[in-house]
Amino acid sequence: MDAELVSLASAAGTAVVTALTTDLWERAQTSVGALWRRAYPDRADTVEAELTETRTLLLATPDDTEQDSADEWRLRFRRLLAVRPDLAEELRRVLAEDLNPALPAQQPQTSSTVFHAAPTGHARVYQSARDMNINER
Repeated sequence: MDAELVSLASAAGTAVVTALTTDLWERAQTSVGALWRRAYPDRADTVEAELTETRTLLLATPDDTEQDSADEWRLRFRRLLAVRPDLAEELRRVLAEDLNPALPAQQPQTSSTVFHAAPTGHARVYQSARDMNINER
C-alpha cells in the first residue's frame, strides 16, 4: 500500500472518531456505511452498528477510548483501501464532505506529506516532514 493511501486511511480513521462525538455523527455513519456497502455489501450494516458502539463508548469514556478507537478505524480504512484502492476517491469525498466538517477549526484538515526517493550506490536519503536531527560520526 502506498504512503498516500496510508495517509488517507489515517486521516479518515481520526476524522470518523471525531465525527462520532458531534452532531454530525449520523451523517458520518451513513457515509462510512455507504462506502463499506460498495466494497462489502454484506458487512455494511455491521460496520454501521460498530460505529454506533464506538460512539457510545466514546461518549461514556472519551479520554480512555479516543486513541484506541481512532487506531481501530485507521486500521479498518487501511484494510478497506488495501483490498479496494479504487475507493480512495470516494473516501476522499466522504472525508471532505462528511467527516472534516466535524473537526474542530484549530485542527488541520487532512494534510499529507508524501516523499519519494530513489537513492543509488552508497547514497543516503534523509526525509522529514518536520524537525530532523542527524548526528553522524
